[in-house]
Amino acid sequence: MQPIIDHLQITVKDFKKAEAFYDKLMPILGFDLANKSKGRVDKHEFDVIEYVHPNITIGINSPRSVYDQDTVNRRKPGAIHHLAFRATSIDEIDSLYPLIKDIGANIVDPPQYYPQHGEKYYALFFKDLDGIKLEIMFEEK
Repeated sequence: MQPIIDHLQITVKDFKKAEAFYDKLMPILGFDLANKSKGRVDKHEFDVIEYVHPNITIGINSPRSVYDQDTVNRRKPGAIHHLAFRATSIDEIDSLYPLIKDIGANIVDPPQYYPQHGEKYYALFFKDLDGIKLEIMFEEK
């Protein structure tokens, strides 16, 4: 087996706001919105939007009604701490930074070297509208 992630599903608090945000974000990250799909899984009580790319599918899910008042906290057990996307260069991250700001992302840490993650680790950290932490990174080898 190859350790390749096929898809990732993220549950958001506000599904409609998340869709508007991710519709802006995903093309910046290389996803084609022509490959976006939406559906409902009645058995598990959630709506889903899938952003499909040949390398990975990212799904955005609505919460179950019993959890729709919960807050997002990446430090809760079972939560995704953050999701990192690998850039091809430092210049790519720098060019994406203003685009990420323009879509309304909450910038946590601007593009720069983060030696605590590696001597040549360069990244941009931001959060979506629900507070889910995302990262675009590049590490020189």
